[in-house]
Amino acid sequence: MYSLLKTINTPADLRDLDREQLPQLANEMREFLVESVSKTGGHLSSNLGTIELTIALHYIFDTPEDKLVWDVGHQTYAHKILTGRREAMSSLRMAGGLAGFPKRDESPYDTFGTGHSSTSISAALGMAVAAQLQGSERRTVAIIGDGAMSGGMAFEALNNAGAMEANLLVILNDNDMSISRPVGALNNYLAKLMSGRFYAAMRRGSEKVLKGMPPVLEFARRAEEHVKGMVTPSTLFEEFGFNYIGPIDGHDLDVLLDTLSNIRKLSGPQFLHIVTQKGKGYALAEDDCLLYHGVSKFDSTQGIVAAPVVNNVASKIAKPTYTQVFSEWLCDMAEQDEKLVGITPAMSEGSGLAEFSQRFPQRYFDVGIAEQHALTFAAGLACAGYKPVVAIYSTFLQRAYDQLIHDIAIQNLPVMLAIDRGGLVGADGATHAGSFDLTYLRCIPNMTVMAPADENECRQMLYTAFQLKTPSAVRYPRGVGSGVAITTAMHALTIGKGELRREGKRVAVLAFGSMLAPALAAAEQLDATVANMRFVKPLDVELILRLARTHELLVTVEENTIQGGAGSAVAECLQQHGIVIALLQLGLPDAFIGQGEHRQMLADCGLDTTGLVSSIQNKLT
Repeated sequence: MYSLLKTINTPADLRDLDREQLPQLANEMREFLVESVSKTGGHLSSNLGTIELTIALHYIFDTPEDKLVWDVGHQTYAHKILTGRREAMSSLRMAGGLAGFPKRDESPYDTFGTGHSSTSISAALGMAVAAQLQGSERRTVAIIGDGAMSGGMAFEALNNAGAMEANLLVILNDNDMSISRPVGALNNYLAKLMSGRFYAAMRRGSEKVLKGMPPVLEFARRAEEHVKGMVTPSTLFEEFGFNYIGPIDGHDLDVLLDTLSNIRKLSGPQFLHIVTQKGKGYALAEDDCLLYHGVSKFDSTQGIVAAPVVNNVASKIAKPTYTQVFSEWLCDMAEQDEKLVGITPAMSEGSGLAEFSQRFPQRYFDVGIAEQHALTFAAGLACAGYKPVVAIYSTFLQRAYDQLIHDIAIQNLPVMLAIDRGGLVGADGATHAGSFDLTYLRCIPNMTVMAPADENECRQMLYTAFQLKTPSAVRYPRGVGSGVAITTAMHALTIGKGELRREGKRVAVLAFGSMLAPALAAAEQLDATVANMRFVKPLDVELILRLARTHELLVTVEENTIQGGAGSAVAECLQQHGIVIALLQLGLPDAFIGQGEHRQMLADCGLDTTGLVSSIQNKLT
């Protein structure tokens, strides 16, 4: 198996192959990818769609001297395989193993780290301008796809790049047929023609000849746009200052190789539009590319098997995920209040809005990968009397921080943030970890910030936040809760009030959100008091002061960076009230934490029961 693939350890080995061997290599890579990802989990559909493109790029361009910048990062498994990491694919997304995204310190072929989307054109433009300043002939390619073109940053970069003379190629990997007409021989032929040096020279020569006759030159330009526009969606990108080429079949190696070879000889900003199929070559993924987008381990011959059916009812896991709790609450709340609207920046399934989108389609808005727009759009709805609920991952909320402050908080608008993936997220690693939200949220005036300790508290906090007429956030972790029974009836919690969960001696542990369970377990060993703080802002000042006056040591525990987090809020509270007491702040360290198994990651940070007991005992001695 993989007789040809096993000979490729670097792109230089790839470039030693004859072109006639490349289709066989693509087939072997596709089989290897399915086999490998089925054993590790990861992103499958998007990577199956970029195999031919990856081969063609490394075959035509002199990587790593020529720079490839991938966007989004989860379409780069074939790139990793061809750049010396084939054997390491068995460690994909595991602690100490390969990252699921490009990572600069992992390989010189990973020119830019990309965990979030819509960044490639900006980064590639910077590299292209650097080459220009250095007088280098180095080429730079940005590969953007999987919806990343919907991000405003991509268009900001296009606008800037088109006005420059840098040698930049932007490749749009259009895998949803979103802006394409069907690909055929005519389009492929035109793409080759328009990328050829004869066409480019003829175009430049015509401009020189016609410069003295401005009306004729303008007519010629308009005529060219009209002819190209009849068969290609070129006008938009031409207006940005790019030479548009395509769309072409992104699985036709001959067309890709010829087109890329021609483009590499051109100067200035070029835009190549290719059409690919997510899940290409694996029938199960072709039929349901969404199901196979991000997968856990599965049998590659049988595919992903649905949960067994018992007595005509699909069996469910005993503990629902926090995302499922949010999903059910959102639908229940929408039944009660017709002013509720749900908004997501391209994370309908991940954030739990799929059912809501089906039941309340008129009140569901997926704005694409455009987090900034999502928040200001919500602000506009709030100004018009609606009650927006923005479902967003913690790591993606970071991208809309100015909009949260300027458009929502300053105007004190009732926009509710349902923040998923708070804290560490396991295999996705540092780029997707929600390590900073408690820190960057609590410093914003008018914000109410809550962190549920279990599933039922999450439901009640969501209801509580929705009743407020000011900005609010409910921040919850990835995965399942502790198995607490969920009460269907909803009631509002008292704002800024925690609860005492265990009374002990000497030590009082102030637990925020997901840290309550390990705090209670540690307290049993230490005979410590435990408070479920519930609110990061406003804090329960009365409870903090009471515990400070009756204990020797206060301990704050949070799944958030220690710097500026909930523990810092407690320290500020004590200082403001002139309380002097030993304080131990436990949380995530001042470091970016790589991928791994969530439970082990918490243990490594000292945030499991054993770690909490050890830290507290050391502080007491």
